[in-house]
Amino acid sequence: MYQHKQYAMFIFFVLAWIGGFVALAWNLLGADGPLIIFSGILVLVGFLFHGLTVKVDDKKISWAFGPGVAGQSILLSEVTEAKAVQNSYRHGIGIRITHDGWVYTVSGFSAIELTLKDGTMYRVGTNDQKGLLAALKENKVSVALPSSSKSEPKAVKRNNMI
Repeated sequence: MYQHKQYAMFIFFVLAWIGGFVALAWNLLGADGPLIIFSGILVLVGFLFHGLTVKVDDKKISWAFGPGVAGQSILLSEVTEAKAVQNSYRHGIGIRITHDGWVYTVSGFSAIELTLKDGTMYRVGTNDQKGLLAALKENKVSVALPSSSKSEPKAVKRNNMI
């Protein structure tokens, strides 16, 4: 069984930055009701999204944020291919749908892309791509090799227009 947790360093940074403004407001204005509620929401968000845990056992792969919220579980028999990918800034953090499928990530750009039999794609953020791919390969999931980027440069066709 494979289990790995990636901590949400970016989310911690953003929450600490916002928390600094809340502390300043608390000091200047005093502890009023809305400020206390907002502080509680920040603490709750930090607790619920402090990391992303990915688990692989002999039947399924599952992932969830923080203590086990907003996750997904997929049977390994439904996965046709898994490969290591790099997300970009447009993939963001958290849960979202993009043209690459569903994205679940908390920090960094490394991810594993899972393609299901029905064509659905998931990108699961991880800072342990090799370990996760090895666990999937061990459980008979087809793992795609990374594409070689050392191909010949293509000729650029230029026009005569200025």
